[in-house]
Amino acid sequence: MNRLPEWLKKDLFGKTKKEREEREKIKKLLRNFDLHTVCEEARCPNISECFSNHTLTFMILGNICTRNCKFCNVKKGKPKEVDLNEPEKIAKMAEILNLKYVVVTSPTRDDLPDFGANQFKKVIEKIKEINLFIEVLTPDFNGDEKAINLVLDAKPDVFNHNIETVPRLYEFIRPKANYIRSLKLIEKAKNKVEIVKSGIILGLGERKEEIIQSMKDLKNAGCDILTLGQYLQPSKRNIEVQRYILKEEFEELKKIGEEIIKFRIVISGPFVRSSYKAYETYQKLKNGR
Repeated sequence: MNRLPEWLKKDLFGKTKKEREEREKIKKLLRNFDLHTVCEEARCPNISECFSNHTLTFMILGNICTRNCKFCNVKKGKPKEVDLNEPEKIAKMAEILNLKYVVVTSPTRDDLPDFGANQFKKVIEKIKEINLFIEVLTPDFNGDEKAINLVLDAKPDVFNHNIETVPRLYEFIRPKANYIRSLKLIEKAKNKVEIVKSGIILGLGERKEEIIQSMKDLKNAGCDILTLGQYLQPSKRNIEVQRYILKEEFEELKKIGEEIIKFRIVISGPFVRSSYKAYETYQKLKNGR
């Protein structure tokens, strides 16, 4: 793997005593409720910053994925049974943390008849019962119309589905996913949900012209918010970083996305992840900024 540049090194354990204490508080709550977060499972570099600010992305349907994307640190294999009490647990933890905005994702569950859609629906409904905003970051549900509509008809405030990379790299990086299927999901979502979001991770071997074309594809499908971030190899099991993207390149892509392609918002930077500062982004968009 290419040596990590100094400007991409980040303290995962917290810079201050307060950050470390808040991180441990969140982790203890998660263990007590038997809940997972993508923050931990994917080894997100922003974990201490986010946990110390009481922001996190819940991972429902367990922490084992049925697919084998080469960039992802989430465990692969045979998942456990679905926890039917999960929606209630998430709602209770959200209240304890005084959250205003709840972000929920899941591993892909191709083993389930509904691909996990009913669990997403129940979580959305439970969070709306306690009058909080909710953003969901979903898998593609294998393109199943019934499953997709279950989630969309529950009306999350923001619907997010990441295309992750450019179509040329799908066969190697995401062999069980499908670029066109993901675009169609985003298009379906825009017909039912006000705000639709997607993300691309950079540094996997994509070319600039491919990134821009994928940005155009997302915009044409109805995507409102785009996130662009640097891929950082989470473990030796994962694909190596092919290139570290310069700050100036992220800034250029943001400008292209907002001023030329006309996304409503582009969040672009090395540590940007699909749920990073999700509530602030939602507020900006709702306030017309």
